[in-house]
Amino acid sequence: MASTFFTWLRSPAAREYFFSTHFWGPVANWGLPLAALADLRKDEDVISGAMTTALASYSMVFMRFAWRVQPRNYLLFACHATNATAQTVQGGRFINYWYMGGRERSQAEKILK
Repeated sequence: MASTFFTWLRSPAAREYFFSTHFWGPVANWGLPLAALADLRKDEDVISGAMTTALASYSMVFMRFAWRVQPRNYLLFACHATNATAQTVQGGRFINYWYMGGRERSQAEKILK
């Protein structure tokens, strides 16, 4: 299997792929999920519910696009699947903090320290 991959890597088809927007578009787009993953360490009080919802929705739409376009763009799909997952986790953190008592628990812990 590895030899097949390396044979393809030396082929004109590989050069065509690596110099196309089908490759570089998703690579450039990976900034969104990487930032979302980094934000998972931040305090919940800085999460924007509206922005988190917008980014999760955007990624779900483009996951469908990446799946439907021919040829399928698996790199773009993976990028948006990662972002949608991270934004969904952020949304859960937002709801927990603002609507499920997380804010009050956080403030009580600060007082006890």
